[in-house]
Amino acid sequence: MENQRVDVVGVGNAIVDVISQATEEFLDAQGLDKGSMALIDQTRALELYDLVGDSIKASGGSAANTMAGVASFGGSATYLGKVADDDLGEFFASDMQSMGVQFSQKPPVDGPPTGRSLILVTPDAQRTMNTFLGVSSLLEPDDVDPEKVTPGKLLFCEGYLWDMPSAKAAIRKAMDVAKQAGNQVALTLSDSFCVQRHHQDFLSLVDGPVDVLFANEAELAALYGVSVEDAVEIVRKKVGLACLTQGKKGSILVTADEAVRIEAEEIAPVIDTTGAGDQYAAGVLYGLARGLELPQVGRLGSFAAAEVISHIGPRPHQPLSNFL
Repeated sequence: MENQRVDVVGVGNAIVDVISQATEEFLDAQGLDKGSMALIDQTRALELYDLVGDSIKASGGSAANTMAGVASFGGSATYLGKVADDDLGEFFASDMQSMGVQFSQKPPVDGPPTGRSLILVTPDAQRTMNTFLGVSSLLEPDDVDPEKVTPGKLLFCEGYLWDMPSAKAAIRKAMDVAKQAGNQVALTLSDSFCVQRHHQDFLSLVDGPVDVLFANEAELAALYGVSVEDAVEIVRKKVGLACLTQGKKGSILVTADEAVRIEAEEIAPVIDTTGAGDQYAAGVLYGLARGLELPQVGRLGSFAAAEVISHIGPRPHQPLSNFL
């Protein structure tokens, strides 16, 4: 695979998702803010894990979910992330490989355990995430193998990784390698709190190496500190393609010359919104890698998002290639 072209190479926090249904009362009792993503320490992670009932376990993390989606479309995908030499690390690697994603990172000999995220889904399909990053946030430049990055037509990086200095350096290295190889660089802003924490850095990335940007309305407005409408006018001059998701309204694909509106698809009733943005990105990235026109690219994103919100969990339950 490393000597052949790859559709997408993803870089992100390698997290094992533990997804469980929960009541509003449980969230209140635990002091959890519904719909939020909170970073927690190892002690709190183990405490919450002991309190939840039945759960679904899956290799996760935003970029990892997206790579699984690309593979589900029938595309080729490589993932770069860091796991420990423990049970969850072994599970992450085997789970990614079982979905057709190339993942072969060598775990460190010591350090914190594999990261995990406890995702609580309430009856209204909202997700509340409590994440212990563990070793995943300690990605370093040495973990970025140029021979794995260079073949990728697109490099996809998640904003969540920007919280650690070593991970910043790893992302910048991956972006430099991709640009030197003549490949495109894509970035997701991840969430509005992430944008607020790293505002100037993200502006610099969008002004620099980023060719394709993924954001929802709140994230894009936070990036430029203006209305969504004004932010769209700014970003279309900064990147080749900006993908703005709008929930039930669908999305808009914005270039310097046009704005292509994509309607949201409806496959089944909404059960769990976990992974909707990740799978939308998978559809768009797959379409771009295969040279499709923007309306087709956006429609694949909408189909992938609609499929994943129709069930519990951030990964497709049916092959996304069914929508091609």
